[in-house]
Amino acid sequence: MKKSKVSNGVYWVEIPESDLRILCGSPADTIKHLMRRGFVTKTERDGVAYETGPNAILLSDVSIQNGEFANLAEFPVLQMFYRQGMIIPGHPNNTGRRPIILGAEDQIDAQREYIYRGNYGLISEEELRAAGLSRKTAKEYMRIKTIFAFGTIRRPDEMIDFRVIHTEPEEIVPGVTIERVALNTFRISAGSETEEVSLDLARNEHYEPPYGLGQNKIKPEYFSVVHTGEGDGWDTDRPCMASIVVFQGRVYLIDAGPSVIHSLNSLGISVNEIDGIFHTHAHDDHFAGLTSLVRADHRIPYYATLPVRHSVMKKLSALMSFPEEQFEEFFIPHDLELDRWNMIDGLEVKPVFSPHPVETTILFFRALWEDGYKTYAHFADICSFAQIERFSDDSSPVARHLIDTVRENYLTPVDIKKLDIGGGMIHGVAEDFRDDQSNRIVLSHKADPLTPTEKEIGADTSFGMTDILIRTTKGGFEHHVFRLLQANFPGAPEHELAMLANGNARTMTIGSILSKKGSTADSVYLLLNGLMEILDTEHAVQNTVTAGTMIGERNCLFGLPVERTYRAASFVRMLEISGRMYRSFIERSDLTASMKEHLDRKYFLEGTYLLGDRISGVAHIAIAQEMVRQEVSRGDEIVPEGSVILLASGRIEYRCEDRKVGSLEPGDSFGEAEIIGDGAFHVTYTAKKKSSYFSIPYETLRQIPVVRWKLLEQYNRRMRSFRPAQAV
Repeated sequence: MKKSKVSNGVYWVEIPESDLRILCGSPADTIKHLMRRGFVTKTERDGVAYETGPNAILLSDVSIQNGEFANLAEFPVLQMFYRQGMIIPGHPNNTGRRPIILGAEDQIDAQREYIYRGNYGLISEEELRAAGLSRKTAKEYMRIKTIFAFGTIRRPDEMIDFRVIHTEPEEIVPGVTIERVALNTFRISAGSETEEVSLDLARNEHYEPPYGLGQNKIKPEYFSVVHTGEGDGWDTDRPCMASIVVFQGRVYLIDAGPSVIHSLNSLGISVNEIDGIFHTHAHDDHFAGLTSLVRADHRIPYYATLPVRHSVMKKLSALMSFPEEQFEEFFIPHDLELDRWNMIDGLEVKPVFSPHPVETTILFFRALWEDGYKTYAHFADICSFAQIERFSDDSSPVARHLIDTVRENYLTPVDIKKLDIGGGMIHGVAEDFRDDQSNRIVLSHKADPLTPTEKEIGADTSFGMTDILIRTTKGGFEHHVFRLLQANFPGAPEHELAMLANGNARTMTIGSILSKKGSTADSVYLLLNGLMEILDTEHAVQNTVTAGTMIGERNCLFGLPVERTYRAASFVRMLEISGRMYRSFIERSDLTASMKEHLDRKYFLEGTYLLGDRISGVAHIAIAQEMVRQEVSRGDEIVPEGSVILLASGRIEYRCEDRKVGSLEPGDSFGEAEIIGDGAFHVTYTAKKKSSYFSIPYETLRQIPVVRWKLLEQYNRRMRSFRPAQAV
């Protein structure tokens, strides 16, 4: 038996004698880590080339760790099905043996439905009609889906062997067993050999991307396209196909693949700066990053056609184990009309149907300028013309018209066209666009380098490169600064804010230190773009603040030394305000007395896990205003009553059904069980010594998706500790 670490929270356990290869943990992009580490290699049998790889997956007991999703098994399963050949008819590796997925019952149930929806999207004419399609169109879509599915739509249990793991040994294959020895810790045994695997991440540990991107600085233009992904789900060196559209200072994502936060960090963009996402379809290489976008401090507008949104909602609700209706608590849905230009704050977008196993649209974007419209087309995912002809049905006018329209739409000339040329049954090929009259064609969604033939048709590009459709003639910098100052100082006179806005603009590269713990502050900074890391190892603080955050206020206003180190976590742009000017502004606005408690509260929030990481200073202002400080004596019970509690000092013990479960220290939070739980457990919180805490109404926090996400993670972990071990 051989155990190897693949990446943070992911291990490989191989038992050659039993032909068993277990992937332990499956966060985003895990299959790429396996490829980089050599656990997936090319081989050949009976003249057929294919890949090796895992044939079993062990799921994490907790679906969320440190804000990131731990179980995204779709692409490892697809690798087993298609690249290993375990499901392909007539393939030498299709022996009847099914991939095995192991884990807790609730995680098994979630993965079963998530993989099902990832394979097929909407799975009946009734679901398609509920998504707004006519009876004829729904019937035609289902016919195409069935062709993609080798003739029939199959439940996951027909293709995958799901096994629930308990505390007693469960036989995986003859002679090999697995058992849970603690939450998220498992023992695998084969004969006299055993290995233990823990899938837990440390407090400040995160799942790693499989590639490095370096640091990139983008210049905002009036209308431009930033290329943020040219690879596919198997490309070990690049993110999956994606782009960012910048229009009039607003930043829109097109799709959200795995490690999207890593891409944004590399560009110096925080998730809180995203103004919306346009979504093409629900395959993981375009979808998995949605689980990261819920970590914003506001609900991000979500733009897609109704069939795409329904498909995405069903898959995301399965993955996150919440009702589909809760999608609107993390995103703001805006349904786009198919085949029409939809106006989004001056930017026009037209979604067009593209044949694919799940509901998919390609997207056209345009903006009006002096000499007419400038247009960008984002084609992910498409089919080759040869594959499209397989869908034709001479007996059906609907089918013929649909196929002819798809081909015509694909060849629409535009200024810039980004193409999926991944090939195979479900992706496009460059040759189909040899005579395309678009001004510039960018070839994407392919792991291998472009061939000479492909280079004759289009260009490749690299991460962070920008195509400009309309240049900016004057920057929106001043407006952006003024808007952030207004959010930090609501009600302040405009002429006073204009004085602050006239400070110096500074740019910092990643790793640069703005101020060190213990130093003296003589300036206040307003973070305009990028990410700033807060570090205080003595008190275990390691958080990141985003655009809109004021830094150094307490230090300049009250002469305090800097208590935490501030370090650029990306390219950063900030406004520097001299300490003297800032103090004069506060004094003239008669704010000095009220600022003391307000800034103390903001400082406390920045140091907590729940409300300190990736939440803007503007959001901290709203929370600080709603916080109510209270004190309790030893032995007093604290009842949350619809609030989240942040412990400021002292120690709290919590018990479930008269059984001690754990203790909480300053900075910890509780109360989530009473808010988002199902009432299955009665939890009590008792002060073990004199303590103080802040009570924050849940209604204040429920509007902040990243906080809801963290509360859900906290609840899931504690819920498992409430249960007897055998019930995990």
